[in-house]
Amino acid sequence: MGINKKIKIGIVGLGYVGLPLAVEFGKKFKVIGFDINTKRIRELDNGIDFTREVEPNELKQSNLQYSDKIVALSDCNVFIITVPTPIDAYKRPDLMPLISASEMVASVLKKEDVVIYESTVYPGATEDDCVPVLEKKSKLRFNQDFYVGYSPERINPGDKVHRLIDIKKVTSGSTPKTATFVDELYQTIITAGTHKASSIKVAEASKVIENTQRDLNISLINELALIFNRLEIDTKEVLAAAGTKWNFLPYTPGLVGGHCIGVDPYYLTHKAQQVGYHPEVILAGRRVNDQMGRYIADAVMRLMSQKRIHIVDSNILVLGLAFKENCPDLRNTRVVDLIKGLQNHNATVDTYDPWVSKDEAHNELHLKINNEPEQGKYDAIVLAVAHDEFMQLGAEGIHEFGKEQHVLYDIKSVLPIDQVDARL
Repeated sequence: MGINKKIKIGIVGLGYVGLPLAVEFGKKFKVIGFDINTKRIRELDNGIDFTREVEPNELKQSNLQYSDKIVALSDCNVFIITVPTPIDAYKRPDLMPLISASEMVASVLKKEDVVIYESTVYPGATEDDCVPVLEKKSKLRFNQDFYVGYSPERINPGDKVHRLIDIKKVTSGSTPKTATFVDELYQTIITAGTHKASSIKVAEASKVIENTQRDLNISLINELALIFNRLEIDTKEVLAAAGTKWNFLPYTPGLVGGHCIGVDPYYLTHKAQQVGYHPEVILAGRRVNDQMGRYIADAVMRLMSQKRIHIVDSNILVLGLAFKENCPDLRNTRVVDLIKGLQNHNATVDTYDPWVSKDEAHNELHLKINNEPEQGKYDAIVLAVAHDEFMQLGAEGIHEFGKEQHVLYDIKSVLPIDQVDARL
């Protein structure tokens, strides 16, 4: 199959990854975006994107349609699967969304069709886990009747500078001809260019180590912060001094959540253990990062005790719930660990975040998002996410939420050091 006007693309999954992809491909080809969430489809038809990744006028272009019925993709000859790949309660890869999406695509798969996966997986998952599902359901033969590609997503939610088309795309295919087709297809929308990997496994591995590397770098800085806090040295000042050397990497401490960094390493470690290798460094980094929410909660309690503020039944305000600033994404947010840690000390915790959906917070995290905080109410305030709205308040505005005697803890180290009680 060459790149021509006969290409009709079905995008399966219209979240942070799938929707921008559908919009860009819709500028070149006929595209149908599919999602099992009927409410999501209805909102997109009305020009509403809760992720805030795509502008309303882009959602209504003529070559782009939306549906919650898989049969609507029957005429498509290219399918791109962009569903989530989370971990379960035991931090094991959960491929069920991917398997389910593969079964749905298989129900409309035809000869000569191409299925491209973008979801983050461990090396081998596309060919070992997904392809058998496609074959079984469709009754077609892999690399004879249909073909498969893998092009890992690199979407950075909330980033208005590094957009889909501006980020170089890794591509691959199950045959040399398929690899070329997949690469040329993405070249039609990716202005930054593409990198054609030698195999699907190489492409899968390249994605899973991108965020594993970042996770480990942040875990090092988090561990340094734990050390420097005990030495009563400000971590931000240490990093600023070390950063004067040209090859010092500019990572900062914090809560490590989101759909990638806090999840992808477990996909790699899972596969490593399957082939008989126990990864030491990767899992050690995960342990450090996973403990940060509880550490911060305990630090807030210590500061309150030092100020003789009664902890039991105290009122604490957490500013921010999203996993990063200026973004509504709640997936795998580790602010939850902080909130639970504070609640374990029998404090009453209010959470305020102007970016996130109250319904999503309630349904997915079982948390209530409060309306704008009341001034003069709180015994402690934790700045957890550096949304622009909070930065505009500044330390002075944030302090107004506190009682006459209160604690202000700055996780993001964005407020002046002399205007907070502590920062990470």
